[in-house]
Amino acid sequence: MAKAQKFYVVWKGRTPGIYPTWDECKAQVDGFTDAKFKAFSNQAQAEAAYRQAYANHVVARNPAGPSPAVAARSQLHSDVIADSYTVDAACSGNPGVLEYRCVHTGTGKVVFQRGPFKHGTNNIGEFLSIVQALMWLRQKHSSAPVYSDSKIAIGWVKARACRTKLAQTRNNGDLFVLIGQAEQWLRENRYENKLLKWETEKWGENPADFGRK
Repeated sequence: MAKAQKFYVVWKGRTPGIYPTWDECKAQVDGFTDAKFKAFSNQAQAEAAYRQAYANHVVARNPAGPSPAVAARSQLHSDVIADSYTVDAACSGNPGVLEYRCVHTGTGKVVFQRGPFKHGTNNIGEFLSIVQALMWLRQKHSSAPVYSDSKIAIGWVKARACRTKLAQTRNNGDLFVLIGQAEQWLRENRYENKLLKWETEKWGENPADFGRK
């Protein structure tokens, strides 16, 4: 089945506007500092959104707020463990401006959201979000599983090392501090939580998805 066409609103980028393909949208936001954009399922929604403020169409950085992926569907796939936590990262360009977050899978409640970071990669965001979820769950004495749609990041966590090829620069020094802290925590701690691969093709976008592509 062919994917339904999406329309991309760029509120802040090289040329703000509405774009009918991800490639056209990416050309406006890739590498653009603090780019603001989002995908919509049809042109009418995109046009209405473009007339409004970007803030009306993003998840508030409020731990009580549900993620749009959860709000958009009535129930999870039967194979998904509802009492779990799901992480995801969004990167406008790779490398590019990076954000990542963790939500409770069943309710969509946001546990944490970090970023934007000026110069990162999607896999770094996934790695950091998994480790920070494990750290948070350890504090809560919870053995709940953690979902990520990045097989690479899950492998890095199990290896206790972020194997990114991204070079450290003055623009991403803060990310590399977090990476170092995450690797140290993994070396010094053990966790009982299962790390599970989110099967996007079977289950749809995960509950932590930022909805940008």
